[in-house]
Amino acid sequence: MTRLILHLDMDAFYASVEQKDNPALRGKPVIVGGTSGRGVVSAASYEARKYGVRSAMPIFQARKKCPQGIFVPVRMERYIQVSEQVMAILDRYSPLIEQVSVDEAFVDISGLSRLHGSAEDIARKIKKEIQEKLSLTCSIGIAPNKLFAKIASEMNKPDGLTTIEPGRVQEVIAGLPVDRVPGVGKKAMEKLRTLGVATLGQVRDVPEKRLLREMGQFGARLREFSLGIDEAPVVLYSEAKSVSNEETLEKDTNDPEVLRREILAQAESVGKRLRAKGMRGCTITLKLKRSDFTQLTRSITLKEPTNSTNTIYQVTMGLLDEVDRHDKFRLVGVGVSNFSACRPGPEQMSLFQRTEPEKKSWEDVEKAMDVIKDRFGRDAIKRGPLVPSS
Repeated sequence: MTRLILHLDMDAFYASVEQKDNPALRGKPVIVGGTSGRGVVSAASYEARKYGVRSAMPIFQARKKCPQGIFVPVRMERYIQVSEQVMAILDRYSPLIEQVSVDEAFVDISGLSRLHGSAEDIARKIKKEIQEKLSLTCSIGIAPNKLFAKIASEMNKPDGLTTIEPGRVQEVIAGLPVDRVPGVGKKAMEKLRTLGVATLGQVRDVPEKRLLREMGQFGARLREFSLGIDEAPVVLYSEAKSVSNEETLEKDTNDPEVLRREILAQAESVGKRLRAKGMRGCTITLKLKRSDFTQLTRSITLKEPTNSTNTIYQVTMGLLDEVDRHDKFRLVGVGVSNFSACRPGPEQMSLFQRTEPEKKSWEDVEKAMDVIKDRFGRDAIKRGPLVPSS
């Protein structure tokens, strides 16, 4: 049976969701990443990309490149919700789906022609269903392995469909810039330049021993790629190792009230996402970034797993109390991890302990809040400290 791998990549996903939800934004340069000038770009619509705006670019730089851009905050809960709808569509075509990010997945479609038609037929059906049901576009690549399926999906963005047949693999390898290969970052590229390598095909010209000496284990992987070999299987999606949220503050601060409100907002976001997935974690982490960009984290492992906003918030506030707050902070993050059965750990302080009736009461309240937000929007109900003062 011929191996066939499909790679789906949603087009400018965060920005496209914003344009889908707000038709007034369609056709305009939308930049997702916050309304202040202190964060970084999470996504840019194709209209914004024409001005040179790219992901991970500082917001202040994006404003200079695209002063007419429409800047909107990240709505991760919404993107995850739409992502789940995309994955549900893929699930109709194959049981082997590997979701690698919120907007990207590999699908093994080997041997499915009798059920769904040719590989191109499957891709067209997926694209049509995503367009009709979600009003979004995606780019799809099809190839004999994961590496070239991903490369193919990037060849004709946006809204592309590209197939690299087995007979074309060597042709693609010969002309493919090596920095287009997944895993080749800036440091790897510098080493490859010293080896005289500019394309993936040229990797084969480097003596194997020298390649391994300069590139380590990744050199062996890169050599396999240059020969068209990638045996990596499509691995069924597994639960995330952590669920977290972080926010760059509007201005550097060590004001305890500002930090408290920010931690509560993030605990609420993380808790809601955990409850939506039916997940509970044992380890709660506070992440802080100082004004000088140095980063610190504090974590604690509970005796019992939780997905309660109230518990996450109170434990994180306890972690904040352990931090020297003489310096100001520019970023705050909250995360929950360790979703496997919790091992015995340090016993939580009595301040954070709850009686069973009280714990159950909070769980009922939070579930009710989740239902209201899902039905009427995230701003339909808020905890008191998060309501802006008039």
